[in-house]
Amino acid sequence: MKALSTLRPYLRWLIWPGLALTTAGLISGFVGAWTAVPVTLLVAGVALTQIGLFMGGGGYRNFLQSRSTQAGTNAVLATVSVLLILAVANFLAVQYGPRIDFTEGGLFTLAPETQAVVSNLRQPVNVVLFDASLNSNDKELLDSYQNINENLTYEYVNPFQNPGIAREFNVSGEGREVHLEVGDKKIFVQPLGVQGLNEQDLTNKLAQIGRDRDAVVYFLQGHDEFLIDGSVSGYAQAAAALEEDGFTVDTLNFDEIGVVPGDANALVIAGPKQTFFEPEVEILETYLDEGGSVLLMVDPQTNPELDSLLEEWGITLDERLIVDASNTGQLVGLGPAAPLVTDYGEHPITEAFDNGRSFYPLARPVLVEEVDGVEATPLLLSNAQSYAEELSPTGELNVDTEQAPEGPFTIGVVLTREIQDPDLEETEFSEESFEDPSFDEAEEEAENEETVEEEEATADGGETTSEAEDEGAQGEGRLVVIGNATFATDGLFGQQLNGDVFLNSVTWLSNLEDSILSIRAREITNRRITMTVSRQILVIVLALIVLPLLGLIGATVTWFRRR
Repeated sequence: MKALSTLRPYLRWLIWPGLALTTAGLISGFVGAWTAVPVTLLVAGVALTQIGLFMGGGGYRNFLQSRSTQAGTNAVLATVSVLLILAVANFLAVQYGPRIDFTEGGLFTLAPETQAVVSNLRQPVNVVLFDASLNSNDKELLDSYQNINENLTYEYVNPFQNPGIAREFNVSGEGREVHLEVGDKKIFVQPLGVQGLNEQDLTNKLAQIGRDRDAVVYFLQGHDEFLIDGSVSGYAQAAAALEEDGFTVDTLNFDEIGVVPGDANALVIAGPKQTFFEPEVEILETYLDEGGSVLLMVDPQTNPELDSLLEEWGITLDERLIVDASNTGQLVGLGPAAPLVTDYGEHPITEAFDNGRSFYPLARPVLVEEVDGVEATPLLLSNAQSYAEELSPTGELNVDTEQAPEGPFTIGVVLTREIQDPDLEETEFSEESFEDPSFDEAEEEAENEETVEEEEATADGGETTSEAEDEGAQGEGRLVVIGNATFATDGLFGQQLNGDVFLNSVTWLSNLEDSILSIRAREITNRRITMTVSRQILVIVLALIVLPLLGLIGATVTWFRRR
């Protein structure tokens, strides 16, 4: 007993390792499995706790009545209560609460174009993901789609466990693909690469579901324009990107057909180097006058002789080159003759670009004059610290930086012009038609017959003549002029926003009501601090020498003052 009395003051400290072992045993048992290890930890912890309480000084009563026990118990209860409140709040928020995206770039928010497309779905659409496991990011993205419209559902299918379903969708050997199921139709969306499900691809496929036809885009050939067949570097990537977005792409040569086909939604003229003949210019003028859409991209030092066409729209292609003297292009490896554009006009083509970057190697200014009936909107603007200079006879570009810069210059412009239907003329009635009562009866009978025909056509699921005319009618001619064509060529198309400028221009020109402009992937804002070598040395000296030395001096002064 004497030995026990001697050890009693020390035994009470066994409470703390006992509580630690008990906690470890409970956590390992509930998180994992109740094997021998968590059971042993739990038994050992409870035993040590009991020994500490019984034999460590006064038993339970003294332990429970002590001030430290009461304070500790209150602290534990308060902590547990706060944790329970936070757990319940998080559970309710995840299950029922709305998601709020606090990221600067809206990384977890669907684009406005996506929200508009999904909310307008009128038929059930099922997104089928073929993969060995469902990616959490893909699930969150699809949940966001589903929250907008219940008509959109999704399911995950393991192609190796369900080969029959994979064969039904013609899934490739790798088995990582995304498809849409709309009734009996199976529509391929994209392969699942490293980045997973892509919002742009999925949204564009959803937008195409309700279309009764694909938009048709023609690339004009015959004037040494960039080719799209991939035989040489040209617009092969651009044409492939249009096809991925659901466009039908074809070439057009005025030598073979002397008119723009009636199914053309847009005509692309990419970098013509040879002169247009006068009849060809007239074909373009007629096409625009009838409500057509043209994307014209002309590099400097070329003259396709389209002045007569462009003058009607108030456009002049300047012969000079734009030189960016701000050195901003050098940050991404560009010279002063390749202006870097971060300033865009207010237009649907560029409204989602913010301050994103696109660049235009050897660009010419596009001069705009006001013309009655033509609405012009600057689309691409060079830096304010830019000049417009002519090449010397030897091919050199000299810039006098002592003069004030003339920028910004317009590199691209959007133009629209309302189309007046020449067939809509005032109907003239003779006096006899008003005097003759049989005229009113004949007119009324004709109107009745027309109404019956329209009702029968509607009942048969067809369109009335007036509806068909309204649908086929175009209210305005559209023209986009860019003083550079190289920016969207193979190799440059995927750089920065170059491809988006081209795709958005063609999509807007296509004049489809359900067209979706390019949706860029959300990017995390780069907040890294870039320092020069001298600044790095300064930071190192301050951190390792100056600040520690100041602290040592301050401590020494304080010590001597206290002495």
